[in-house]
Amino acid sequence: MDHLTALRVFRRVVELTSFAHAARQLGLSPAAVSKNVGELEAHLQVRLLNRTTRRMSLTEAGALYYDQIVRILDDLDEAGRSLGPMQSRPSGVLRVSAPMSLTLIGLSEAIPRFLRAYPDLSLDLHLDDRRVDIVREGFDLAIRGSDRLEDSNLVARRLTLLTHVLCGAPSYFEEHGVPASPEELQAHNCIRFSLSGHADEWVFERAGQSVRVAIRGRYRVNSSLAVRDALRAGFGVSLIPLTYVRQDLAEGRLRTVLDDWSMVGTYIYAVYPSRRHVAAKVRAFVEFIVDELAQHPAIC
Repeated sequence: MDHLTALRVFRRVVELTSFAHAARQLGLSPAAVSKNVGELEAHLQVRLLNRTTRRMSLTEAGALYYDQIVRILDDLDEAGRSLGPMQSRPSGVLRVSAPMSLTLIGLSEAIPRFLRAYPDLSLDLHLDDRRVDIVREGFDLAIRGSDRLEDSNLVARRLTLLTHVLCGAPSYFEEHGVPASPEELQAHNCIRFSLSGHADEWVFERAGQSVRVAIRGRYRVNSSLAVRDALRAGFGVSLIPLTYVRQDLAEGRLRTVLDDWSMVGTYIYAVYPSRRHVAAKVRAFVEFIVDELAQHPAIC
């Protein structure tokens, strides 16, 4: 027995005082209506309706039960209606986890524009480079960067690819020399971004050739902006997303090396718990990110 269906059938029979009329209104056969009421009575172990071939009336127990379930069914219907606006327009509170460096460099300035577009929506944005457990920690959405996204039950929409460059300060190369090949990086102080999937091994490709270099260095840190600061200070060389150092390169504070080699990039994903019944607030934020990246390709 579908308990909720049986309750709705019983209510309609009482209100229409007819099994046949209830069947027509509900789109069921009279036999199905009778079966639902009978199974409900069997479940409750009490007769709810007195019925003959010509008349139907509520028992005392049936009248008491009807009064109780009407309130419950009305509350359920109202709860469903209250969710309608959330599915049709962005509203409520949207909890998002996003990497601090990427958000501060490329997206945070645009957040007020997103919120102005959706006045019924509030944003609870958590900037954290660690990989959060979306479901356990109660996030609606996470922005994640990875060169490979692990298998999971989450839905991941690829947003963009962050290209990487190998760079350092001119003062560093003046003191330690410029590496002429990926293998020569083993003799350099390599600053490592610890949350990267390739923190201890950098991969370079050229003309179909792939070279993997196990790197060493005295500084390992979980912030790309901290990596950038160490590069500016002339402390070493690092593989870093171009967007974080674009201005430094343009103004000469940093310079790239091994430009004839390509480096592993980092894909940026929007990750959320389910593809079914995606809330309007989640859809709106994902589309906002997509539009921002399309309009400002320098972020990548």
